[in-house]
Amino acid sequence: MCRAACFLCLIVQLDAMNGVLDLAVYGYAGLFLASFLASTVLPFGSEALLILLISEGFDPMSLVIVASVGNYCGACTTYYIGLVGRKDLVEKYLSIPQQRLNNAEKWFKKYGAYSLLFTWIPIIGDAITAVGGIMKLDFKTFSIFVFLGKFLRYLIVAYMFLGIF
Repeated sequence: MCRAACFLCLIVQLDAMNGVLDLAVYGYAGLFLASFLASTVLPFGSEALLILLISEGFDPMSLVIVASVGNYCGACTTYYIGLVGRKDLVEKYLSIPQQRLNNAEKWFKKYGAYSLLFTWIPIIGDAITAVGGIMKLDFKTFSIFVFLGKFLRYLIVAYMFLGIF
């Protein structure tokens, strides 16, 4: 897994040096990377790439699974930083302002682990993920709710594009 990630990073760096980064060329691996980055602090979206790959003839369910796993892995990174870090480190390194963390913590206290179903929501999602780590939520519980929320989001996006919903 680590070798594959390093190889993918090398490809991305080579493309970036040429001034072009077309993740669609890399198919499933490009979608995994885009989904991973979209679930970290980088302002990056993966839904458009999912739709593009569906329109290019890739299997929609395989794409949904790849995107969900990539997005979940990115969320695990943010969770881990929250778990081992302090709020000030989360704010500094994840670029999540203290006010957003406070709002996410209130949301988390009100709705509990169910709030993790909404970690895909822009702006607040990363904060909810980090708060899950800060509050030392059981990783198994975190994983179930985060993966389920992300999977359902990608499934809905794919099926809406295909005209099923």
